[in-house]
Amino acid sequence: MQDTLTPRQTVEKLDKYVIGQNKAKRAVAIALRNRWRRQRLSEELRDEVMPKNIIMIGSTGVGKTEIARRLAKLVQAPFLKIEASKFTEVGYVGRDVESIIRDLTEIGINMVKNEMAEKIQKKAEAAAEERLLDLLLPPLRTSPGFDVPSTEQQEQHTTTREKLRKQLKDGKLDGRSVEVETKEKVMPFGIISNVGMEEIEMNLKEMLGGMLPDKTKKRKAKVPDALRVLVQEEAAKLIDMDKVVKEALERIEDSGIVFLDEIDKIAGRETHGPDVSRQGVQRDLLPIVEGSTVNTKYGPVRTDHILFIAAGAFHVAKPSDLVPELQGRFPIRVELDSLGKDEFVRILTEPQNALIRQQVELLATEGITLSFTKDAVEEIASIAAQVNDRTENIGARRLHTVMERLLDEISFTAPENKGATIAIDAAAVNERLADIVKSDDLSRYIL
Repeated sequence: MQDTLTPRQTVEKLDKYVIGQNKAKRAVAIALRNRWRRQRLSEELRDEVMPKNIIMIGSTGVGKTEIARRLAKLVQAPFLKIEASKFTEVGYVGRDVESIIRDLTEIGINMVKNEMAEKIQKKAEAAAEERLLDLLLPPLRTSPGFDVPSTEQQEQHTTTREKLRKQLKDGKLDGRSVEVETKEKVMPFGIISNVGMEEIEMNLKEMLGGMLPDKTKKRKAKVPDALRVLVQEEAAKLIDMDKVVKEALERIEDSGIVFLDEIDKIAGRETHGPDVSRQGVQRDLLPIVEGSTVNTKYGPVRTDHILFIAAGAFHVAKPSDLVPELQGRFPIRVELDSLGKDEFVRILTEPQNALIRQQVELLATEGITLSFTKDAVEEIASIAAQVNDRTENIGARRLHTVMERLLDEISFTAPENKGATIAIDAAAVNERLADIVKSDDLSRYIL
């Protein structure tokens, strides 16, 4: 795990994907480093140091989610993005907040399982290959009641098997079909899961799953598909699930990150209508954010040291509209800057996943050589900024709509124009988007 990054190194790595927003990057970089520092404290003090949860304040499309997502990827931490508006107070129809931790646990388990699967991949492939060869050429019978194979038969069988192995590796058997046997759990009845019933369903499935035998199902499959199925089965046998669960729960409790989006949508302070439920959601969130134990099908998960990053536009509500107890659990507040033309130019060209580069590479798959002049990039950025100012400001997401509109014809006709070289300059951008920029109505509905 790359948990030894200094705050400066973390910011530098985030700079490759997110333009600007240095205050937010610094806040998450410090929060990340504090985790590393906490692990090096004495055991009695370690449990006392709580994560400093963060509220990011900024309109849509300024990079709130991207900062949190990239941060989790940097440190290979279990990461869950969830909208706070999905939840309702216990007693209302809707998801209960504890499902956040159950979802995060599933993500952590899958993450560790995939890491372990990579380590034993070669072993699993070797075992699957042997099983597939057994299907293509059944082993010689040596059970009681059958003649013992002669040395010559055994040698001939081994020679044929090695020939098949070579043909399998060379892909010469890809057209052949074999009958594979797969195992599956059978539930005696379907469980209709109403919202908020996840825990009941989970317990029922766990209880009944252990009582019911695995059902085997035979099906015909082409050799490559059969090999894939067998590799998965062999990998499942080699992975120690107890070890996976132990490591995953430790990782979730020590380095899990929950990104609570749209926190402003539950910030109502009135005591009538739906706001009653909103305040209830805030109060339900409190124990999870401040530290409690949530039961999952893999065991209890403590939330004391999970980092919560909340985000919202806060156009109508304010952070101070959250219940005081919840405000106190998010001591760090960071305002993200709105994006203008200069930032859009950088977003289009600088990041590793820059939008211009994405479009160039996508069309290169069709044999099209696409290029953008410097003034074209500036014009695209300028148009995106203008439309954001005149209609709804959706930040950098506006660049996606502008680019799609600009390249609509080129993308549509690309298969018929293989080998073409297309250079887009400012004049071409204006020609394609001029009508939309001039008309408020068109830009409102098209962009």
